[in-house]
Amino acid sequence: MSTVQRAFLKTPIGFLEVTGSENGIRSLYFLDFRVKPQHIPSCLKSCIIQLEEYFHGSRKKFDLKLDLEGTPFQVKVWNELLTIQYGSTISYLELARRTGNVKAVRAVGGANGCNPVSILVPCHRVLGSNGKLIGYRGGLKRKKWLLEHEHAFSQRDLFYGKL
Repeated sequence: MSTVQRAFLKTPIGFLEVTGSENGIRSLYFLDFRVKPQHIPSCLKSCIIQLEEYFHGSRKKFDLKLDLEGTPFQVKVWNELLTIQYGSTISYLELARRTGNVKAVRAVGGANGCNPVSILVPCHRVLGSNGKLIGYRGGLKRKKWLLEHEHAFSQRDLFYGKL
């Protein structure tokens, strides 16, 4: 069993804590406090570089090994999230449909909320059925920023009540 390592990254929307090992990336969470980024373990360097590229706008898809732990249903939902293209959004209802059960909207929302590697597994690309921003562990301001960064919607859409 590989030892889980940790690294921190300062981003335009706060600090991220990334954990993982030689088995892959285990978690990626926003922090609501400042940290001093330190040495980056070799098993996390590629992740940190790819996240920096994402935040600079030069990366649209991640190429990282993930080490996800969850129930079979959660993993199924997380794998479906990986199919949502950069700059696109879907609804929780559509995500439930894609996982095979349109009646499982709440369960899909719960699995989406338990995603341990936000951004890498793009749970921020899921919106309410009415197109509104709902539910994001990192906070709705961060979700909005990520979607605007990906050009999934604009300030104009918010102004005219489309979101």
